[in-house]
Amino acid sequence: MTNAPDSTPFAPHGPLPGGGKVREITRWGEPVMHRKLRPVTAYDASLRELVADMVATMYAAEGVGLAANQIGEDLAVFVFDCPDASGRHTVGVVCNPVVTVSEGRGRKLDKGDEGCLSYPGAFVPCSRPDYAAVDGFGLDGEPVHFEGDGLLARCLQHEADHLEGTVFGDRLAFGAQKKLRKQMEQAIAEYPLSWPANEV
Repeated sequence: MTNAPDSTPFAPHGPLPGGGKVREITRWGEPVMHRKLRPVTAYDASLRELVADMVATMYAAEGVGLAANQIGEDLAVFVFDCPDASGRHTVGVVCNPVVTVSEGRGRKLDKGDEGCLSYPGAFVPCSRPDYAAVDGFGLDGEPVHFEGDGLLARCLQHEADHLEGTVFGDRLAFGAQKKLRKQMEQAIAEYPLSWPANEV
């Protein structure tokens, strides 16, 4: 999932922190990408610095969301700047998220393409509920709530999955996994292991 930052985002719990440094993005296959991450217990300057680095890295990679393990950190927090179905961007930070999706008769699936900054250059269809909500905590430990449809719903589910050690390829059939891997391998020259830090 890629996108440029919006100039007037919806920030119900405040803006994203700035001043961070762009870091290398961790790839699928690294152990931290495939295990449940430690919950956030300290809402302090160290957390704020980590989140600022995550924000800087997300924007440098032109992503719409980033989880802490995507820069190698074992901590249950993600950031996002993502449009919903209407095009309105929402920005936020979520620690220790709990995701809720529609179920029963009201449940509809979005079968659109999905990609991952930790598996760059590859996009394949991945079915997910078309509406999602997430509850958790912000940078100061305050409760936060975000919800939405379209790409925002996909993003909230995708990033929360990362914190559980799930990459979206885990949700795909074998044929789709093979297609994803082939696309990534074809794009590998564009995304060296130092990306996006090498571009700053």
